Amino acid sequence: MKKLIELFKDEDKRVVLFLISSAISLIISFLHIGNLKIDAAWLAIILCGIPIIKGAAEGLIREFDIKADVLVALALIASVSIGQIFAAGEVAFIMTLGALLEDRTVAKARAGIEKLVHLTPRTARVICNGSESIIPAEEVQVGDTLRVLAGETIAVDGVIISGQTSINQAVMTGEALPVDKGIGDEVSSGTINQFGTFDMKATKVGADSSLQRMIRLVESADASKAKIVGMADRWATWIVVIALLSSIGTWFVTGEVIRSVTILVVFCPCALVLATPTAIMAGIGNATKYGILVREGDALERLSKVHRVAFDKTGTLTYGKPAVVAVESFNADINSESLLELTASAELRSEHPLGRAIVSHFKNISKSTLKEPQEFAMLAGRGVKALISDNTILAGNAELLVENSIVMSQDMLEKASKYKNDGCTIIYISANNCSTGFIALSDTLRKDSIDMIKKLKSINIESILLTGDNPQAASYIAKSVGITNFHAECLPEDKLLAIENYQNQSKMICMVGDGINDAPALKKAYVGIAMGGIGSDIAVDAADIALVSDDIKSIPHLLSLSQKTMSTIKWNLSLSMLLNFVAIILAMTGILNPILGALVHNIGSVAVIINSALLLNFKNK
Repeated sequence: MKKLIELFKDEDKRVVLFLISSAISLIISFLHIGNLKIDAAWLAIILCGIPIIKGAAEGLIREFDIKADVLVALALIASVSIGQIFAAGEVAFIMTLGALLEDRTVAKARAGIEKLVHLTPRTARVICNGSESIIPAEEVQVGDTLRVLAGETIAVDGVIISGQTSINQAVMTGEALPVDKGIGDEVSSGTINQFGTFDMKATKVGADSSLQRMIRLVESADASKAKIVGMADRWATWIVVIALLSSIGTWFVTGEVIRSVTILVVFCPCALVLATPTAIMAGIGNATKYGILVREGDALERLSKVHRVAFDKTGTLTYGKPAVVAVESFNADINSESLLELTASAELRSEHPLGRAIVSHFKNISKSTLKEPQEFAMLAGRGVKALISDNTILAGNAELLVENSIVMSQDMLEKASKYKNDGCTIIYISANNCSTGFIALSDTLRKDSIDMIKKLKSINIESILLTGDNPQAASYIAKSVGITNFHAECLPEDKLLAIENYQNQSKMICMVGDGINDAPALKKAYVGIAMGGIGSDIAVDAADIALVSDDIKSIPHLLSLSQKTMSTIKWNLSLSMLLNFVAIILAMTGILNPILGALVHNIGSVAVIINSALLLNFKNK
């Protein structure tokens, strides 16, 4: 009994139960099963019809809101009044089914904001008069000195006043690699201290901190995105007016109420209501076969109007993982293979993503076993120092070598500069206090990125790059994939502002991203597409569509599918309206009675469903 009560409290489950019961009752009524004293179709009228009549009446009385439900309610009442119980039950069932399909295609995506809130640190380590105490993060004041240990999330925005470290800023910028920070550098709330301990002075706290601003951006972007109203409801006022005028006019001219009621039955917009949700459901089914999860029902409708797609770089056009692209030796006694082996051995115990990438690269190309370092030290914000076979190896950024009075040749610096201009990160290496060479690492392009951008161009879709990376890295990636329009060094609010500027010029944007920092832009964009495989849960929650397998080559198919879906919807609407008007003329002349009228309008519904089902096998040529 308790489970039954809970079932009725859940609106979705209740509607499904009512539909199943109504379908059974209609079958019994149509086939005349059993010797029932009353028509079984009454059950469908009670379960599905009464909520429609109630909703139409409330909308009409309270807000004078004329929707398709008004005409449905009139058709139901008229059918019952002349004893056409099966026709009334059938209409109620189809309309309720259509409404359920529409509701099921619209997702509620608010969980992302809650997850962002959970990212906010609850405590902070405050230093006062030399003593350390832990206080709630919301009590931190501007000017307070905070200490952040390795692995901790930074509670508020601030400036480092002592110590060196590397900060994982993916939550804010989406950058794949940690950023080295030292005295005087700014740090943001929500970012993670990778290595070492540092002290910082709080500059922005509470609602002013970066993470809190991003939460507000997601909320405001979500609220400003209007939902598209079903086409049947857009045209409902005219449909109701035409149907009523036709019905009253026919009654006035012929004096036959049966013809008047038949007009209301055939004009009942079942096919019109089914036109959009059935096509969208079929489009969603097609997308699923390509590893695309459509989370918002009207996303395909919106996507069909998009002519520009904005891409995040890291994790979207690229794999989001550093990879070795070059090993350059500037020591005649050490070739590039030996330099890679020495550096990989030095980085063997490193936890830094760059160090792990170097070790992984060596293991992929060589069968040799790396030597364990005799000594190893992680130098926060600089690199590593290790003793390999009595060779002292330093591997890290330029500052590491400069601080150890190691001079780098002009030739080496110029060669490294060329790689930097291509967006690479450089690991400089010295052996026994002599500069030896460098290893260049870069976030590598996805193998399908270039082809995908070409296909978008072929269907007249412009591509835009929005990235938190520096201008050199952004320019290099943009040129590599064939994008001419790019925006570099974008924080979450910058990406949102760029999209807002385009859309204020009536240039609807589809945003494709993977990180937490992309969530506001995904919400603000006319359509948001998240990388569902490697992407953040928060990005997926903020998006309308998710690429489950991160297969970006399916994006051109998705855009073509959205256009095909809208084309199908328009055909469905045209077919249903044409059939309705033909049926009205036949009803006016008395050729159709209510039973035949119900049959004709059901033929329209079936035709719409069949036409929509063809979308399931659509392939992008």
